[in-house]
Formats: sequence, C-alpha cells, structure tokens
Amino acid sequence: MFDLPWIWAGLLALAIFIYVILDGFDLGIGIVFPFLKSDKDRDTAMNSVAPVWDGNETWLVLGGGGLMAAFPLAYAIVMPALYAPFIIMILALVFRGVAFEYRWRDKAHEKIWDRSFFFGSLIATFCQGIVLGAFVQGIEVDGRAYGGGWWDWLTPFTVTCGIALTAGYALLGTTWLVLKTEGDLRDQSYTLARKTALATLVFVGVVSIWTPFLSPDIAERWFTFPHLLFVMPVPTLTAILAGILAWSLLTKRDQVPFPTAIGLFALCFAGLGIGIAPYIVPRAVTIHEAAAPNASLSFMLVGAAILLPLIIAYTAYSYWVFRGKVDPEAGYH
Repeated sequence: MFDLPWIWAGLLALAIFIYVILDGFDLGIGIVFPFLKSDKDRDTAMNSVAPVWDGNETWLVLGGGGLMAAFPLAYAIVMPALYAPFIIMILALVFRGVAFEYRWRDKAHEKIWDRSFFFGSLIATFCQGIVLGAFVQGIEVDGRAYGGGWWDWLTPFTVTCGIALTAGYALLGTTWLVLKTEGDLRDQSYTLARKTALATLVFVGVVSIWTPFLSPDIAERWFTFPHLLFVMPVPTLTAILAGILAWSLLTKRDQVPFPTAIGLFALCFAGLGIGIAPYIVPRAVTIHEAAAPNASLSFMLVGAAILLPLIIAYTAYSYWVFRGKVDPEAGYH
C-alpha cells in the first residue's frame, strides 16, 4: 500500500533539513563570534543558544543512523567516499562542544576557548559544505561499492559549496541574534546579517549556475520541459524571499529575517531534491536500489512513528520555553 523507500527518503530528508536549520544557526553564531565587539556580546550570543545547541545535533545522529539502517547500500558507498570530511567535521563538532562548556568555567583560558569555538564551528560548517558539494557533483560507483579515489571529494566545486554553506550558516546565526538580542548586539547583528546575506545570495547563485554543468542529466532536469515547470518556482520564490530579506534587514524588522533565511534554505533544499531524485547516490544508485528490505523498513517505521513526534515535541517545547529576547545579565550554568 505504501512506497516505503520513498517514505524513508522523505523522513531522512526532513531530518537533514531540520539539522541544517537548527544546528546551522548555532554554528553560524560560532562563525561570527570573533566579529562581535565585546566579551559581554559574545556571552549574550552564546547564551542565546545555550539551552538548545546540543539538542540541535540530535537530527544529525538521526540522519546518519537512518541512512545506515534504511539505505545500507548508499551508506556503504557514501561513507568511504567522504570519510575524510566526515571525520574532520565530527572532530570539529566535538572540539566546539568542549569549548562551549569550558569557556564558562576556565576563565583563565577564555580566549583560547573562544578561538576553539570559532574554528570548530567554521571547520565543521565548511566540511558539511564539502560533503554536500561532493554529493551533488557525483560519487564514482563500481558495482555496489565506492570506485573513486581518496581525494575525489576535494574539487573547486566542493570548496565553493563549503564557502556557500559557511556564508549561509553565518546568515542563520546573525538573523537568530537579530531575533533574540537587543541594543548594541542587535545592531551589530543587523550589520553582519546584511553582509552574510549578500555573500549567501552570491554564492547560492554561483553554485546554482555551476550545478547544471556537472552533468547532462541535471541540465536536462533544469532546462527542458516538463521538468522546467517544477524548477521555475524555486528561483522565482528565491528572488521574492531575497527581496523580503533585504527589506527586513534594511528596515530592522526583528521577527522577519530569521524565518526568511530558513525559507531560502528550504528552497535550496527543494532545488537539490529536484536535481537528484530519484537517486540517493546521484546518477548512480536510486532510492529503491539502495533501500533495505520492506520488512525492515516497516519495522523501523513503527519506531520512527513513535519517536519522531516525541523528538519534534520536546524540541518545539524547549524553543517555546526559551522564547523571546535574551537577558544579557543571565548566565549559562
């Protein structure tokens, strides 16, 4: 009655998108951390994500574990192709988490932990962009295994994607600070948000123009009928949201920039899906070819149907409890 591989592909796509948005803004705060003027501003910025930052990474575990369980063939191909950036990313996330906790307790070395928080956030984000770029440009497959080399993930396109995602996460981080802070820090965040918004839109444009030239299949999907009918709403809505973002940053509408930035990420995600479906390893392995047996997918779906609503509920509740502007005098303990 149900196409279980597509249901699981949708669940994994949802988990990855939620991770990108939630962990994206707190990684973005780490990226802009050195550009905040004072220690008090940095403390307030960190306090704005202190209640939620570790819970945001739940979705990364769900995405990785779900890929291994639901699409073992794709996991077996993708992981060997991208071991290096994945390992660097995980180490950066671990080091960033340590720095987050230690800077509050080890005041004698606060500057060291501030730099660690910045570099951990920057490196983790850049590696995620590298992974995205390598995935989009294609992974060489030999039979049912990875058939490429150790450095295939490092190309001009993947580096550009790394820079684009870094700019995008910085935009999420600065618009989050606009939403959550007041006074001078809010004004600084607006200034940084304008710069990161411009950088994000420029690099999204570069990547979008570059992507169709990676493969005739992608070019056909983007520039021929009837595929063009599905693609055209993406750049159209992107232009509209870019205009709304620019207006909200120039007129200082605190509640508008952050959800608008999320909308831009959603459209980029939709464009990616249009470009690669029905493949889970682009142009090599389809969703059905990589899927686990239906019996396994059905069994796991029962667990997902119970756990996913619980995770979404407690995540939403935590954001509701800590809603509103951050108190600069409040501390993280």
